[in-house]
This record gives sequence, structure tokens and C-alpha cells, in this order.
Amino acid sequence: MDTFKTKNGSVQGFRASAEVTAVLGVPYAAPPFGANRFREPLPAPAWSGVRDCTAFGPIAPQSATLPGAPVWSPDDEDILTVNIWTPAPEGGRLPVLVWIHGGAYTFGSSAQPDFDGTELARAGLVVVTLNYRLGFEGFGHVPAAEATAYPDNRGLLDQVAALRWVRENIGAFGGDPGNVTVAGQSAGAASVACLMVMDRARGLFHRAIVHSAASPCYTLEIAAATTREIAAAAGCPATLEGLTSATPQNLVIASDKVVDAYRRDPASGSRHYDPALYAPVLDGAVLPTDPLTGMASGATREVDLLVCHTTEEYWLLDAVGSSAKVTTDGQLALFAEDFHLPDGLVAGYRAAMPHAPVLDVYLAVFGDLLFGEYSNRLVELHAQAGGRAFLSRFDRRRTGPNGVVRAWHCADIPFAFGNLGTECLAFLIGGAPTPADYGLARRMVRAWADFATTGYPGWPSVNNSTAQARIWSTEADSADDKAAAIRALWVKADFPVLCP
Repeated sequence: MDTFKTKNGSVQGFRASAEVTAVLGVPYAAPPFGANRFREPLPAPAWSGVRDCTAFGPIAPQSATLPGAPVWSPDDEDILTVNIWTPAPEGGRLPVLVWIHGGAYTFGSSAQPDFDGTELARAGLVVVTLNYRLGFEGFGHVPAAEATAYPDNRGLLDQVAALRWVRENIGAFGGDPGNVTVAGQSAGAASVACLMVMDRARGLFHRAIVHSAASPCYTLEIAAATTREIAAAAGCPATLEGLTSATPQNLVIASDKVVDAYRRDPASGSRHYDPALYAPVLDGAVLPTDPLTGMASGATREVDLLVCHTTEEYWLLDAVGSSAKVTTDGQLALFAEDFHLPDGLVAGYRAAMPHAPVLDVYLAVFGDLLFGEYSNRLVELHAQAGGRAFLSRFDRRRTGPNGVVRAWHCADIPFAFGNLGTECLAFLIGGAPTPADYGLARRMVRAWADFATTGYPGWPSVNNSTAQARIWSTEADSADDKAAAIRALWVKADFPVLCP
């Protein structure tokens, strides 16, 4: 087994393949519980001897059970860990890719099988994945007289601490701390976009990969209102003392109760459709502005940006039952009203999808509202402000055992990591992978590796007026962009979406 020396002590990993060593569950910060709860992450304590790092560390408090991934236990505290896959001996200078998982800021972990870094490491990268605080622990607003001692956006601060760990330690694993790309999907991608506009993260990475970024940030007022709902469901005062007295498990259970109440109440506004209680908070301190505004100002122009979204994002959320069913014209009209959609937008989608049922129109609009159009605007604003930006869309479909498998949310990630053969991912990709699937995965892995190495993924960058996209498909990758008619419908829509 290979041993590596970090600043806190030596770690021992294992051979994930003949060429790649994996080192799992390395602490990058102290456990964020007890006296450290609701505070900024503190440095991890040092250790003596060689630490066995052959298994993933514990995951953040959550109620989710994900295929192939560990579940959270209330006894787990040392949750702030990183995992490394490296093909290089100590002293190498390979580009580094740091991955931030998604999960609505509420669930997920770096131990999910689709995030195994072996294939990307084979492509010439040192890959790092990380856990961070989720739910109320990571993104809940804590009312306190000492606001700086109990900051908002603790999950983002954890990510910054992990990036600092990379800067200080990745050389021991053959990585170049001067060539770091931070990447993520969904809430992880939105986290990356937030890191791009955060002063605390400046200089810690040089390129960014954003897949299906989720659009909402919340104001302090929205975050404070959510805290009151959570506290009421947990049976504690909405104060620092009351929230501290509630265990992490209590707050997870309370969050699930609040989510369920929104799901059951069609009159509860925009949160009824997919209750996302937590999001980065525009606190003016940790997160000074939303990513779109920051990019438009030129604050991110020094960071190369690669964006991807899938063409049928929201069909996954419907398939797993996390989205409300909208099946009548009346429900669709209420949905448009709850999200303040421009006049004519829904009608434009119906014209573009003349034979589709109401549910499909709703899923198409909602997917573009939360992910697709937001991705387009990130690219264009970054380019208009002088940054280098690239856009791609994942449009791979196939017929699986249970019918047509769409190009839905999360389906692109097993391809970009090159992890198609894991049985628990069969639902995402529609059964056993085909030779064409493996070919697509090789191309996507190569694009990520090339972008992380040179800043160029293999197709032209967006200029300051148009978003020319690479289309990922098993049929034939192309630069043709057929989304112009749909994009025109969004011209009058306000972004970022801030309504809860």
C-alpha cells in the first residue's frame, strides 16, 4: 500500500487499479459538532503514526438512502473529509480536479459510486472529492447576537476549507496546487458558482466545471423564515440556544416534516412543487452577491468556466417522486403564477411541444427554470464580462428495460466520471451500458481532463453574444444548438430566482 505525508500526518491508501492509488476519508477540518456546531470549520487535529485511509469517512446528517452509498448515523461526527485518487508519485505536478456533490444542499456524499475518481485519474488528473455540511447544519440561518461566530453558508465555508487543504497538501499526492479545477453538479454546481464570487475562495482554484447548476439563492429574510418553520417543527425556540439544544437528528426530522407539509399543500406557493428548504444565503459577508450578478460584474473573469446541463432535467425528479404532479391546465397556470413566469412562456412551450401532455410541458418548463436557462445565463454573462466560457448539453437517450430513458438530471455524471458499469447506476442510464455509451463516456472524460489541464475542452468557447453548445449524444456529438426557439421564450424572465 502507498503512504503519503500530509501536514497533519501520514495516510495510507490502496490501489484502486494498477495505475491509480485511492486515499479515502482524510480529515480536512475538525468535526463540526459540540462546541464547533454552527461555526466556521476549524483545522483538523494532527495524528501520529500512519492513518488507515482505505474507507470513506462518515457522511453529513441527512435522511436520504442512496443506491450504493453509506447512510448517516447520529453517532457520526468526523464528517469533513476528502478522498484522493492519484496516478502520480510524490513530486508530480498533475492538474487537480476537486468535486463537490449535489443533493439539494440536503443529501448526498462523496462516497456515491458515480463519483469514483479512478477513470479521471487514469486520464491524467489528481481527483479530490469532499463531504460538507448539509441541511440546517450547513445552510440553516442561526439567529445570534454574534453573527460572525455563527455564520450563514457553513457548507460553502467547508468547501473553502477543503480547497485550502488541497492547496496545502495536494503536492504530496502528485498534484499541482497551481492548477486546480473545482467541479460540481446540481447543488454542487451552484456551490461552485458561489465559490467563484466569494472573496474567501479567491485564488484557491483556477477553472470551474458546472453541471446542471440549481438556480436559487435565498435572501436573509427567506432563510430566517425557514429557520422559524424548522424550529417549530422541531419543538424548540428559533434562537441560538433553542437550535443548539436540538440534535442534528431532530433538525433532519424537522426539515422532512416541513418538506412534507409543502408537498401536501398546493396553495403553499413555489415550494409546493419541489420543496428546497436550503440554498446559499445572500448574507453580504460569506456570499456577497448571487453568481449571475457577480459574473456580470466581471468578478469571475479570471476563472475559465465549463458549463453543461441535460436537455430533460426535470424528468428525473418526477420519476423519483420528488416533484408535484401537474397534469391539468389549471395546475399549470397556477405553477406559472407561483413562479412569476412571463406571459406567453408556457404557451410557447406548448407550441413547441404540440402533442405533449400537460405533465411533460410542466417538466420541460421547470427543468429549464431551475437548471437549463440558468446554465445558459452563467455562460453568457461570464463571457460578456471577459471570461472564457464553454457550454455543452447532454442529450443522450436510449430505450431501457422500462421504456425510454431520457437525458435527465444526473444522467451525465456517470459518463463524465467514466463510471458506467456499476449496477446501482443502471436506473440513471437505463440498464447495462452499450458500446456507444462507453464511447460517449471516453469523450466526456477526455473533455474534463483536457479542460482541467489546459482550459480547453475540445470545442470553441462562447463569444460575448451567443452560446454555441457541444451536444453530447451516443448518436454523434455536434456543435448544433437547437435550443434557440426555447431560449427566446425566457428573454423576459427574471434571474436569479429568489422566491421560496
